[in-house]
Amino acid sequence: MTGWAAGGRNRPRMSAPGGRAVELLADARDMPDGEARVAELERVAALAEATGDLRSAVDAWSELVETHLRGGQRWRLFEPVRRCLDAARPPQRSGDASHPDGPDEETLRRYQRYAVESLLGTSRIGLDQARTMLNGLTDPAGTGDDGSALVAQLHCRIADHVGDEPSARHWLRRWQAATPDPAAGCPECLPVRQAELLAGWGDWAEALAAVEPLLDGPGGCTAQPEAALTGALLPWLRAGAAQRAAHAHVRAYRRHRVTPDGFDHLATHLRYCALGGHLDRGLEILVEHLPRLDQPHEDLSVMEFTAAGALVCTRAAEEQRERTVRRPAYHGRPAATVAVAALGAELLAISTSLAGSFDARNGTGHQSGRMAAWLTERPLAPPVPLPDEDPVGPTAGSSHDDSSGANDGAWANDRAGDDDRSGADDGAWGGERTGGGDRGGGATSAEEELGALTVAMITAALDRRGDGYALDSAGTVLGRWGAAVIQFRRAGERGDVLHARVVADRRLPADRRTEAYAFCNGWNRDRLLPKAYVHDPGDGELVLAGEVATDLAYGVAPAQVTVLVDAAVRTGVAYAEAVAALP
Repeated sequence: MTGWAAGGRNRPRMSAPGGRAVELLADARDMPDGEARVAELERVAALAEATGDLRSAVDAWSELVETHLRGGQRWRLFEPVRRCLDAARPPQRSGDASHPDGPDEETLRRYQRYAVESLLGTSRIGLDQARTMLNGLTDPAGTGDDGSALVAQLHCRIADHVGDEPSARHWLRRWQAATPDPAAGCPECLPVRQAELLAGWGDWAEALAAVEPLLDGPGGCTAQPEAALTGALLPWLRAGAAQRAAHAHVRAYRRHRVTPDGFDHLATHLRYCALGGHLDRGLEILVEHLPRLDQPHEDLSVMEFTAAGALVCTRAAEEQRERTVRRPAYHGRPAATVAVAALGAELLAISTSLAGSFDARNGTGHQSGRMAAWLTERPLAPPVPLPDEDPVGPTAGSSHDDSSGANDGAWANDRAGDDDRSGADDGAWGGERTGGGDRGGGATSAEEELGALTVAMITAALDRRGDGYALDSAGTVLGRWGAAVIQFRRAGERGDVLHARVVADRRLPADRRTEAYAFCNGWNRDRLLPKAYVHDPGDGELVLAGEVATDLAYGVAPAQVTVLVDAAVRTGVAYAEAVAALP
């Protein structure tokens, strides 16, 4: 196994050529996401540390951190981050200026942020552990100033989490005044976090002011403006702007319903439905997303989702005591028709248990008190008609066909000074940006509507082609086309990279390595896709593989995913056929 990349492929270079850890790490990187990959990376990292190969240890721990980021269980990355930092920043001996290659300092600081943030999402990480990790952060200039944007942000969020509002407000002021820090997170998502803090303290006007700049024009973050709209939902409702809140809910939920990171926002949508008088819609949303509780999510998101769901059920039971819903199977419970009051009690038990675990760790009663306060909330305003009154429906992975031009136009006209937009899609809200073209004022079809890359988009593209495929628990899609086996998966920190890997059926004996390299070099010189390389699994035969990675950080429409999948299959099959034709 060499992990050699032909044609200048930008694969990470390892130290100690021929070292056992180097070979095992290259093999582990070729494994699909899942527990087997996690176990192998842990084994490789431990082996590298034991043999003094710090560079391979850093690479293995870093790969494990990225794997846990994609897997949705961020609490599991705390120990890999600590071990990665220990290997990347070893104590320097006198006269020893060496330093293992690996992630740059900004990436390491970003990893530290992930580790500290894991405290907020689960009670499995101790306060002292997180504070020790936080104390190890410094500002980019290396001055040791604990008022850097990243450090101030984390201090603020931890203080709020444990219920120390005065300290949280102090650190928020320092956070707002600090110079932006690239390691602190997406600059367009940070104001949303600040708005959530302010709304939690009852500062509704300040919360709206924090997100307002994200609502007036297109930006570079694929989570916006939907995340900002969700952050403004309850402040608008409390400020008496019920119509604005209604349009914001419909626009934002259309995205959060289907995107993997949308689960974190569902509690706010449920609370909006309960407090805005849309109980039928709230129950539909709740029932549709209950099965997502069986997927890995942060405990904080589950606690808030179940508490908000219990609020919806409580309000619905107050209006109609004997009301029932068809509850899908979740958390080991079979599908059944249940009273909404009983469903609310189930959800309340989950939320109460999680809040109690946070408070036991924190030594306060803040999270239990916060969830109890949610359950006492009552409608804030008479219900107003939603822009789209179609039922939410049970179809996962599909968007509403809700004539977004009409909806966005109605929203634009609801804003002062925007009356001249006449319902045009690309008014103040920008519609659903498709990356070009004159859309005029017409509606955008679901196939052209931008959103985050999802596994459902990939499988839908293959369904349209009529191709067979298998889907594993990690969301990897695997299919066979003639002499080619092709794997599709979401990669990257946010899962916004479409990665396609093709493996040719034909293998070459290990003694034909030079010919294999020459073939891959020739392919990469003459063909754009896929990028070809040679993989040696160590069994005496060489695997000829290729890959295509497409960065979709700015969103992608289902129609575009279809084009990308078609191209990956077509070029992958051509590659496998060329390998098969080798003498």
